[in-house]
Amino acid sequence: MTVPFILLLLLLAMLLASSLRILREYQRGVVFQLGRFWKVKGPGLVLLVPGIQQMVKVDLRVVVMDVPSQDVISRDNVSVKVNAVLYFRVVDPQRAIINVENFLAATSQLAQTTLRAVLGKHELDEMLSERERLNLDIQKILDSQTDVWGIKVTNVEIKHVDLNDSMVRAIARQAEAERERRAKVIHAEGELQAAQKLAEAAEILGRHPQALQLRYLETLTVIAADKNSTIVFPLPLDIVAPLLDAFKARTSGRPG
Repeated sequence: MTVPFILLLLLLAMLLASSLRILREYQRGVVFQLGRFWKVKGPGLVLLVPGIQQMVKVDLRVVVMDVPSQDVISRDNVSVKVNAVLYFRVVDPQRAIINVENFLAATSQLAQTTLRAVLGKHELDEMLSERERLNLDIQKILDSQTDVWGIKVTNVEIKHVDLNDSMVRAIARQAEAERERRAKVIHAEGELQAAQKLAEAAEILGRHPQALQLRYLETLTVIAADKNSTIVFPLPLDIVAPLLDAFKARTSGRPG
């Protein structure tokens, strides 16, 4: 076997090795032929024509991207720092390679600008209490804008809303004032209900004098149970009057 023949075999082996590609189940290959898009191939073994065909691998798995902290000014002019996490995947490898230079970098930049734009339209209270709705709004906007790149945004989650110390103290004072307001409202409602019940009781007792006398005697019984103190309690005239009349009748009937 001559040296040139051995070199030819080595060259053929190198060409064959360079033309073979193995793609995993979650990978696809965007194949270009003489610079023009040809087809999307994979997974499995892919055979390329050396020098004529080139392939770009694309991962179809969900990408978890951290959106850096962004300075956001809310609609009520409060400056906060907000960061989020983005979940997306490539659904069309052809558009992801052809329509945008670097779909990862493009998606990251778009997520940052969209986060600032959406949150800037809302007040601070909404950022803190309505994150699910804001997450959904951001996800819909990103999904519609990245569709042309062959990307599907599946979820967006706001992670942290960082406030400066003065704003934290202001929120704490606001929460304390709100608790005091609720306590005063509850106390006032209790006083109102008690006054209404007392007015009803007074109206009933006014229509039934006997009930008033029984209530009076019950009060005396409760007070008499306490033997440690002496209490001078005035008797109502409607109770004493019958006794005085009876006494006067007896004394008037005696001989002089």
